Formats: sequence, C-alpha cells, structure tokens
Amino acid sequence: MSVTIRDVAQASGVHVSTVSRTFSAPHLVNAETRTRVLAAAEQLDYRPNRAARSLKTGRTNNIGLIVADLANPFFPPLIKAAQAAARRQDYHLFVADTGEDPVEEENLVLAFSKQVDGIVLCSPRLSNKALEKLSEQVSFVLVNRRIRGLTTVVMDVANGARAAMEHLVGLGHRRVALVAGPAGSWTSGEIRKAVSEIPGLDTVVIGPNSPTEEGGIAAAPKVAEAGVTGVLAYNDLVAIGLIEGLEVLGVEVPGDVSVIGFDDSITGRLHRPKLTTVAMPASDAGRMAVDLLIQSMSAATVLETHLVVRESTAPPKPSGGHDAA
Repeated sequence: MSVTIRDVAQASGVHVSTVSRTFSAPHLVNAETRTRVLAAAEQLDYRPNRAARSLKTGRTNNIGLIVADLANPFFPPLIKAAQAAARRQDYHLFVADTGEDPVEEENLVLAFSKQVDGIVLCSPRLSNKALEKLSEQVSFVLVNRRIRGLTTVVMDVANGARAAMEHLVGLGHRRVALVAGPAGSWTSGEIRKAVSEIPGLDTVVIGPNSPTEEGGIAAAPKVAEAGVTGVLAYNDLVAIGLIEGLEVLGVEVPGDVSVIGFDDSITGRLHRPKLTTVAMPASDAGRMAVDLLIQSMSAATVLETHLVVRESTAPPKPSGGHDAA
C-alpha cells in the first residue's frame, strides 16, 4: 500500500495542509517543522504527486539553469550547488548551454518558460532590453549580470581585478595588459572599468576575445608585441591559452611575463605554472540564485572575491620587459 500525505502528517505530528505547504511552498513553513516533515517523508519513502500538484497550484517544481558554456570549468561547481539547493527544496533542475550565442540563449529561455517555474541565467549575453522583455514571461535570477529591477547575484569582480593589479604593482610591474572577454560580457566590462582606475599603471587593453583557451592563444602575439610585463586575463581558460601561446613565441611565464586569471578553476590549479587567479564564489552563487528564485525574493546580492597567488606571477626582469618573438 502506497504512503499518502496523511501518513506523513500523522508521523510528523502536523496537519495535512502543513505537509502540502512543505512541498509546494517550503518558504512558508517554519524551518523546524519543515525539517520534521521532510524527515518523516524520507523515513516513510513518501513521494509527492508532482502532476497533481502542478494542476492544483500552477507550479511545476522545475527550475531551468542556463549557462554560457558547459565546457568552461567555472560552471560545474555552480551547477552542482544549484542542483543541491533545488533538490533540498524538492525541485528539479534542468540545465542548458547557450554556447555563448545570444540567439540560442533567447530560444532556450522561451522553451524553458513553458516548462519551469523560473530560470537562473548565468553570464547572459543578451542585451538588457532583451532580458527585461523576457522577464515579463518568466521569473529570472541573473548571475553575473546587474539589471535594475531584476533579481541578481553578482560576484565582486571589480574588487578582484583591483586586487590582481595591485599585486602586479607590488611586484614592480608598470606596463600591463588586460586580455578582455566577449564584447557583451558584464564581467569583462566590470574588470575593464576597475583596471582603468588603478594608479601607476600603463594598461593596454587587448580584445574582445573568445572566453576560451583558443581565445587566449589567439591573443598571445598581441601581448608579446605590446611590451608588457604583466597580464590580467578575463578568465582562467584565457590565461592558460595565453601562457601556451606565449610559450610558442619564446616568452616565459612568469620569467618574462606574469599572468593572472579569473575564476580559480581546477584547471588553473593543475596547470604548470600553477595559475595566480581571482577566486570567484561560483558554488555560493549557484546556491543563492536557486534559493532566491524559489522564495520569489527580489534582491541584488554581491559576493566577495579574493586573489589567490600561485606560480604564474613574479617581479619583472631588471630590463623591464622581454624580447618579443
């Protein structure tokens, strides 16, 4: 005989309506009561009827999560944390990848809007106007994009960029390059603005660039020709590609040029030299974005970043530069 909602109510000592709210609107239930109900449901192996609940409440208990590129090691920790947060509140998470294409991004949002209660949109490439229009059709939480009136979770990339550049200045670097990201990237824009405000630096901006290892490799000749002794790259993938490209040109890292990435992904930790990088709280962002979406909260949250110093940065050579190949 299958377990019913009444069995869970009796086992947890609450009314049937409280059990129903625990699964359909958990933010409306006291935390202690919710824990007791979920524990009883797990012990009894109770599974709510999602189809019936959807018809009754108009909610699917599904969430969409759209990222710019699943191949980027920045996103898996965010996705994993988002999935755990959704599962904890009895939601299912559907994940999709736009391939950095704003047209595909819009198509995915429109497709998801018919199947989910809301969408977490990470590093979107669509314009503000397009996102505002789409938000009229489905609930959004944006990650690493700030738009007035929409719920956002952003990482303090500006502070991270300042910390990276101050690290280079402290080592003695005076002419540096910023290898920027895609033209439509909010993160790239924030980094560029922060770098321009650092005193005592002669900064060369190279880009926009693809946010990939190939993008870093393609930027390497321009970095070598710029006569810089330090580089801040848009992300760890770009930084690693840049190091590979510079090596082909006979430019050593950090001997000739210091390189700093962004993300603190596992790729940067395994690379040699180990990458100095700005750590981004991707897991915290994924977890918080899902919580805000489920709770239908309007907020603009900023998460802290910090610099992690490893092997890819060092003081410049006494000559103040390198010989471009």
